[in-house]
This record gives sequence, C-alpha cells and structure tokens, in this order.
Amino acid sequence: MSKSPRPPEPSPSPPLSSRTARAALRNLRSLATDLGTPTRSTEPPFAGGEKRRLRALSYGVVLIFVVQLLPITVTVLANDYGLNGALAGALATAQSAPLLLAVTRPLEAWWIIFAADVLGAVALMAAPGTADRSWPWTPMTVVGYLLLMICLGWREPRRKLVGVWLLTGAAGLLLERLSPSLSDGIHLPLIVFSGVILVLTGALRERRDAQRRLTAQETISEAERAQRTLLEERARIARELHDMVAHHMSVITVQADSAPYRIEGLPDAAREEFTSIATSARESLTEMRRLLVVLRSEGAEGERTPQPGLDRVQQLVEATVRAGVPAELSLAAQLGGVPQAVELSAYRIVQEALANVVRHAPGAPTRVSVTSDGENLTVLVVNGPAVQAISPLETTGTGHGLVGMRERVRLTGGTLDTGPLADGGFRVAARLPLDVKEPA
Repeated sequence: MSKSPRPPEPSPSPPLSSRTARAALRNLRSLATDLGTPTRSTEPPFAGGEKRRLRALSYGVVLIFVVQLLPITVTVLANDYGLNGALAGALATAQSAPLLLAVTRPLEAWWIIFAADVLGAVALMAAPGTADRSWPWTPMTVVGYLLLMICLGWREPRRKLVGVWLLTGAAGLLLERLSPSLSDGIHLPLIVFSGVILVLTGALRERRDAQRRLTAQETISEAERAQRTLLEERARIARELHDMVAHHMSVITVQADSAPYRIEGLPDAAREEFTSIATSARESLTEMRRLLVVLRSEGAEGERTPQPGLDRVQQLVEATVRAGVPAELSLAAQLGGVPQAVELSAYRIVQEALANVVRHAPGAPTRVSVTSDGENLTVLVVNGPAVQAISPLETTGTGHGLVGMRERVRLTGGTLDTGPLADGGFRVAARLPLDVKEPA
C-alpha cells in the first residue's frame, strides 16, 4: 500500500525584526521621495488675499530679513568666529539669500539653507573664535531657519514637515557628537522652536485648505442645486402640459374613428387612412402616459382637476388680498383666442409673482395687468416696497419662482423682464406670443 505524499511544510515567516527593518526602510524611501518633491503651487503666502498689500507682505518681510541677516552674518562669522572673509561671505549668502526663494519654493530653499548651515557648522569647528560662541548653529542661522520654517509650514503637507524636523534634529545631534566640547546646546532650542512653528503654520495651512475645499464644494453644490431646480421646474411644466396634449390627441382619435360613420361614400383607401390615424393617435396617447409616469416624482399623484387658465386669475388676486396684500387686477375683456399653453403659462406667472410679493414684500400695493394686442399676451405684475417687516423664515423660499417663469416664457417663445424698481418695488413683465412657436 503506497503512502500519500505529505503536504509541503509552510515556509517560516521572516522574523519580526526583519519585517520592522523593511518597513522602516520603506518609510525612509517614501520620506526621501517626499522631501525631494516640492508642491506644485508657487503662490506666495496670502496670495488669495483681497488686498495687494497683504499679498506683497510676505515678499517685503522676507526681503527685510535677508537685507539684515546677510551683512550681520558676514560680520559675525569673520570678526567674532575668526572665519576667512571669503568663506564667511559665501556661507552667509548661502544661508540668507535662499530665503527669497522660500516665499514661493520653500522646500528647495530648505535644502540649500540646510546644507549651508551644516557646512557652516563644520567650517566653524576649525575657527579660532568658536569655542566661546554658539555652535553648531549661530544666532543668525537660528533666526533665518525659523523664518524658513514659517514659509515651509505654510506650503508643504504634514508628512514633509515631519521629515524636515527630524533631519534638523538629527543633524544637530550628529554635529554635537562630533565635537561635544564646542556645543553649547543651541540645537535643542532650534528643534523645539522649529517644531512649534511647523505645527502652528501647518495647522493654519490645513485650515486654509479646508476652507478652500469647503468653498469649492459650496460652489458646486449651489450649481447642482440650481440645475436640479431647473430640471424640477421643467418636469412640472411638462406634467401640466400633458393634459392639454392628451386632450388634443383624444380629439384626433375620436374624429378619426367616427369619420367613416359621419362621412358617407368614403372610399376604402380613405377609411384605411382614418383607421391608421386613429391607431397612431392611440399609440401616442399610450406613450404619453408612460412619459408622464417617468416625469412624475415618487409618491406624487396625478392631477385630478383641469389646468387653470386666465379665467382663474381673478381668484389668485382675491386670495392675495386675503393674505394682506392690497392687489388690483386689470384683465382685458376681449383677449381673443388664447392657446391653452399660453393661458397656463400666464396663470402660473401671475401665481408665482403674487407668491413672491406675499413672501418678500408683505403689504406692498400690487397691480396685475393682462392685455393682448392680437399677436402677444402681455402679463405685468408690479408691486411697491414692503410695508411690513420680513421675518427670516419668510425670506427663505425654494427659489423656483423666477426659474419657473423663465422656463414657461421660453416654452412659448416669449420674453420675460424682471427686476427691482427705483422705489424699492419689483416688476415682472412677460410677453407671450399667441402663435406659440418651438422653444429655442
């Protein structure tokens, strides 16, 4: 009897120390990549300010520091530390001048200044006057470095700031180990102050970025809200027009079905044509009902009353008067043949305008006028200034009023003029063609 092969033993997992070392190495590589990749933005601090003087403040402050630090550093290195004059000038320039670059590119400026500071500390180890003075960092180095930290913290993300702070501390400790007798412990205040500055400026930068993102999101939300409002109004108008179109299609169907019985002596071809017209009309009605289901929002019920027209404008005005707005109506006695779509649009425009008066100008005297010149129906709603105080709740509406007016006017191919008046009132004027055209 043959023995079944034994399953292969699982390979032993690497020891914990090896995994920790690899993870640390990956983090160091990632940190080195971050420190070698500056941010893309080159805007100076406060570049988003509204005042030019505020935007130029960062340049002016850094320039003043550079003008002061450069000659002082040269003098102190040469006279107090006893460093060679040419070397002192080169180190002072490398430690101070890049601060001008730090306004727009702080990470690149940090690499230059950090390298110059370390080289300066190494050079001062052999200078005759170093034993009695600050080392590894000079007081001028500390001042310039802290200013650099402000620029860096305002621009770079948190991970890079941590890397800068760690390298700064590591460089100070390493230099102290190289010559403990020269060190006076100045690297400790530099580590503490630079860390505090990086934390504060980094927090301010993150707060600024959060505000920018919030502003951008609010702008997007406002645009989406306006678009949603427009689509809702269009869907509502389409639902209202459905009844009118369905009525006309029903009339076509009835006429086509009854034509062979009402008209004697029709040829067979004409009967077939009427039958085809009636069939097409019924199919169109079916498709319109499906379209209405799509346009109707969830939970909404179908309209059970006829769509309103100009004969109900008087009721709107009377309801507005009962709401406390002194309104009067001027309605032409003979308006001629007004299409149903135009009647509905005129009624809704008056309704929205009066609703806005009640909400935004309570108690304001209002005039409503509906006239016709045979070619256009003119709707005019003018109100005076509000005579009552407006509560905050009354000023918050859905914002659909003017949007709905514009869409209804566009539907009929007319024009709409709205805006405030010199006396504090408001005017809504719509011109609707009686010969309804396709909307643009």
